[in-house]
Amino acid sequence: MDIAIIGSGYVGLVTGACFADVGHNVICVDNDEEKIKTLQAGRLPIYEPGLEEIVHRNVSAHRLHFSSSIREGVDKSHIIFIAVPTPPQPNGDVDLSFIEKVSREIADVLTDYRVIVDKSTVPVKTGERVAETIKRYNRHGAKFDVVSNPEFLREGCAIHDLMHPDRVVIGAQSQHAVDLMKKVYEPFMAPVLVTGINSAELIKHAANSFLALKISYINAISAICDASGADVDKVADGIGMDRRIGRQFLNAGIGYGGSCFPKDVAAFIHIGEQLGVPFTLLKEVQRINAGQKERFLKLIRDTLWVLREKKIAVWGLTFKPDTDDVRSSVAIELVDTMLREGAHVTVYDPKGMEKARELKAIADAKFAASALEAVDGAEALVIATEWNEFANVDLTALKRRMTTPIVFDGRNLLNPDTMGELGFHYHSIGRASIIPR
Repeated sequence: MDIAIIGSGYVGLVTGACFADVGHNVICVDNDEEKIKTLQAGRLPIYEPGLEEIVHRNVSAHRLHFSSSIREGVDKSHIIFIAVPTPPQPNGDVDLSFIEKVSREIADVLTDYRVIVDKSTVPVKTGERVAETIKRYNRHGAKFDVVSNPEFLREGCAIHDLMHPDRVVIGAQSQHAVDLMKKVYEPFMAPVLVTGINSAELIKHAANSFLALKISYINAISAICDASGADVDKVADGIGMDRRIGRQFLNAGIGYGGSCFPKDVAAFIHIGEQLGVPFTLLKEVQRINAGQKERFLKLIRDTLWVLREKKIAVWGLTFKPDTDDVRSSVAIELVDTMLREGAHVTVYDPKGMEKARELKAIADAKFAASALEAVDGAEALVIATEWNEFANVDLTALKRRMTTPIVFDGRNLLNPDTMGELGFHYHSIGRASIIPR
């Protein structure tokens, strides 16, 4: 199949590279000419495990190309995926101006039949607006179909998610469009769910909001565990062994962040309000998520007494491991708060340092070259992202480098018994604190 991907961010670039890797001819289009030049030079603007190898392999095989021209993308493809940003707005709605702009640009150069696919996460009824826009601005009266094909990619394992999907959702009104989309996904051997466009659009928001609900649920349980002396990990294991529930997304911590869950939960609440169906359950999900960070900060303050002038190390800046994405990261929010309270904060992240340096919120932090360098002379360590590097750190060296061996594990990454045996003051989420005598 000849495919164009409009937008070369996380979703667009991963989707384009994986489509090329299964044999499709793909042109990735982006209006950021510097990004396109970077990609054409063989460098990637994002970090995603395994992506660089796939991109290089398919560029060399002449199946993957990059361009800043919408016209070139439309002319060289039969199916056009729209994967542009849909940033959040203060009221919880999303900014659809990029979707509208790309729809108009496609309409302007459309001369023959094309399938136009919404890959971006959009509110329900967006597909109807895209179709109206293309019909309105298509000077040549070309026929087209609009399809909703939501993505379910997790940063850090996006390639696996795309190459081995749980399901492929195709929302369409035309059987011809459905047949073409099935050909696109035929190499992936995945279950296909065909729906109307509106249902497909709702599925993405409903799925992400439900996963956010699971995270907030176990975080609410963690507060009860703290108060009762129970172990949240054991409680989560017991819940997760029920096949109706499952263990995934039942990991207590300092809350979810990133570019998807906060935005999608807020958007789904806004969608409900617009439709006259208030989604109060999701408002509680938001409240619990925000409260989890505050509970963790209170634990730090209660233990250290005063943060001003305290030397604190923070491991992790990205919102999750195996990505360089620091957008809406709870780790960044923690560093920002501690800096504003007068702490001297040294930070380290395996992949997120470059993008974190650009953030004004943590401009006063010191950036270390390694995890152990970050804790030199530290009075406390905060673990904010669950990188494997931190889980496998030399704990003896860690203790030796710290002034006082106090660890606040916001991701329950380390073993409390081991930390206690080594003489650490160890605090985690929903598990008993370890205070050596």
